[in-house]
Amino acid sequence: MRVECTDLPKPLDGVLVADFSRVLAGPLAAATLADLGARVVKVERPGAGDDTRAWGPPFAADGTAAYFDAANRSKRGLALDLSVPDDAAAARALAARADVLIENFRPGALTKYGLDPASSIAANPGLVHCSITGFGSGEGARLPGYDFVVQAVGGLMSITGEPGGPPLKAGVALVDVLTAKDATTAVLAALRHRDRTGEGQHVEVNLLSSLLGSLVNQASGHLATGRDPGPMGNRHPSIAPYETLACRDGLLAVAVGNDRQFRALATALSAPELADDPRFATNPDRVVHRTELVKELEARLAADTPQGWTERLSAVSVPCGPVNTLSEAIEFATRLGLDPIVPVGEGRVPQVRSPLRFSRTPVAEPVAPPRLDEHGTQLREWLAGPSDQPLPPHV
Repeated sequence: MRVECTDLPKPLDGVLVADFSRVLAGPLAAATLADLGARVVKVERPGAGDDTRAWGPPFAADGTAAYFDAANRSKRGLALDLSVPDDAAAARALAARADVLIENFRPGALTKYGLDPASSIAANPGLVHCSITGFGSGEGARLPGYDFVVQAVGGLMSITGEPGGPPLKAGVALVDVLTAKDATTAVLAALRHRDRTGEGQHVEVNLLSSLLGSLVNQASGHLATGRDPGPMGNRHPSIAPYETLACRDGLLAVAVGNDRQFRALATALSAPELADDPRFATNPDRVVHRTELVKELEARLAADTPQGWTERLSAVSVPCGPVNTLSEAIEFATRLGLDPIVPVGEGRVPQVRSPLRFSRTPVAEPVAPPRLDEHGTQLREWLAGPSDQPLPPHV
């Protein structure tokens, strides 16, 4: 049973974030900062709001798009039309009070409103202004950045899928998620610098660079050899067995990372001789002879189900598990005591709990994402008042 420590300080208590971003990467970064205790004001277009408000089905019972809810928890909603002078002035007032501003406008688009990085930091020298783009602020500045396109042009699709099959995207907007994590890391580092020196700064991340930085061993292998890697399905280019293997009534994911684990696997399969076979004795041998290895393993795995093998192999520290559906994955995490889902109010879509754990400064319990302009009246009154007036509590 999780014991909440709601009276304990949060890591980012006192930090105000102005979230001018839309869709996923920026909003998810701002939601992560909210998890850490920051106060986040989400600024949206009147009438329509964030594009993801309309990205459905699925929709919740109240008509809220589940996609929007995924990245906008614990924020206060404010609708502003930046083309209207009074609204633009309110936006500048918010930026002037903020510790962090996150936006994903095309480079230069905010200049006419006085919200570009140079103007916002000049007005608020301690501000961390985080810009998120698809392809950077140079030659790629005018290219619209969407996760699916970046997965294609950034090389991820070329290594995803089965050999000989069509290139495939990942099953989630992975590049946006990775970029959100990069943006969060950059903002936290810039806040640390600001706390030491008083100086804000402009932080930039882009989807293409975040993807390339996330290709790790695949990118390194290409740089080492000059060869382009290709799709390998569920197989690993450098480790074997590290893939899904056929069992009775399903597939088992097996991740054998060293020779000791392989010997344990072979012994559990009642085939200890496989660990001494010259074709399989070391990992490089197993990679070379992967086809023969898989044939030997699957012939023995056919004796039981993925669930049965998971119990037997986990008992001898062989990393493995069944290929779960999402509902099964949530049930598994719940069974492990990870408490992965948290309610945010009657009739609202529950949230996946933050994966972050702190011993002294716990993350904040999430609040339901805001309806469009839900806190607009309160926030406009606050922005029209004295600049040293604290932001009212979020209820």
